[in-house]
Amino acid sequence: MGFLARTVITAFAFWCADMLLDGIAFSGPFALFFAAIIFGLVNGFIRPVLALLSLPITIITLGFFVLVINAAMLGLTALLIPGMTVAGFGSAFFGAIIVSIVSWLVNRTID
Repeated sequence: MGFLARTVITAFAFWCADMLLDGIAFSGPFALFFAAIIFGLVNGFIRPVLALLSLPITIITLGFFVLVINAAMLGLTALLIPGMTVAGFGSAFFGAIIVSIVSWLVNRTID
């Protein structure tokens, strides 16, 4: 699947998180798509390093610490994008879960 398709899917997942949670907000569609691009870059470059560094904790928690890493990546994206706000860790945690589920469902229906 191409870069543009993945970006659109991630932007749709962000929009779903925005609609379902009060703690996540975007200033407009440009911020939504820009956040999707930055989120892809953050997940591509920073997430693997954090996953490797936190491997012992992830093993001890039977993989549940990955949810914390996903929330951190969403929070980092919000720090980098001026038009995206995340109210706190709880919003980032549940927002990351929503983004993951929506992205998985859309990818599953497309493939």
